[in-house]
Amino acid sequence: MFSRFKTNSITLFIDSLLEEKIEYEKGTKLNIILSPSLYWVKKLSLPISNLREVKKLLPSIFEDNLPKSHYSYTAYKKEDDFILFAYEDKKIFELLKKLHINSSDVLGIYFAQSEFETMSGACEVNATQSIYLQNSLVVLAPTQWLTESKALVLENISLSKHKIKLQQFGHIVDRKSFYKIGIVLALLALVLIGEIFITKSKLNDIRESKEKLFSRYKLQSTMFQNRAGLKKYSKIHTIETKLREYISYFLSMKLSNKEKITSIEYKNGFLNVTISNLVKTSADRIKMQLDTKGVIYKIVSNRASMRVEMKI
Repeated sequence: MFSRFKTNSITLFIDSLLEEKIEYEKGTKLNIILSPSLYWVKKLSLPISNLREVKKLLPSIFEDNLPKSHYSYTAYKKEDDFILFAYEDKKIFELLKKLHINSSDVLGIYFAQSEFETMSGACEVNATQSIYLQNSLVVLAPTQWLTESKALVLENISLSKHKIKLQQFGHIVDRKSFYKIGIVLALLALVLIGEIFITKSKLNDIRESKEKLFSRYKLQSTMFQNRAGLKKYSKIHTIETKLREYISYFLSMKLSNKEKITSIEYKNGFLNVTISNLVKTSADRIKMQLDTKGVIYKIVSNRASMRVEMKI
């Protein structure tokens, strides 16, 4: 039940009772006409002329007639009336998959209502059912109920402009929930934008404070230079602290009246202290006092003097 077009496209009529795989050449595009078994339809005269406003009311118009599920809605105007539709994207996608139809090959999807609204008689759409017009609506009925039913021919059908686009994820979140999620995301975006402006403002304040601080203390222009300077002066501070500590050991050391410190010198990372006028027991007494400090040292004796060497 399809016809070929010059644009290498075919038109198919699909119904929920179809079981056989539909085969078509690779690269062929498809126009799909949905059986009434795949949508709900109403014909209403409404005190509203704007189609956009009518579409907003569709969920409310259908809510008492549909089984619980996630639906999409559409409508078009026909003379003084509106033709209203509700359909399940998920159900149609599942049928396309079952029939081995790749959704990327589909050019457009149409309702039997819009494509057969001027049909005459009844046409078979599957082994047991036919479509026909009843009060200007295309309806589905058992073929055996009808006095006469012919085969459905799509050879010369001219498609209307009333096609729909299925929502790939429409069955996961209903439209109301989608709008609510959208509002929440929009609010979050506004909060994030606000945070970005606040952060930028704080960064500018930090930069200004940094420039004032650098100028006040005559610091280098980059943090790399200042860190290098900090490392250098921290090392000097550590050395000077140790020097003061080690020198204090000698200045507080108990020496005899004749013994005295004749030189204190720091050179190449070593502190050298020379003590003169020593007696025999002086060296042991000085070593004992240094040992109590827990420091590492080296002693070079020369008759009545000794030189203590300590690494800083």
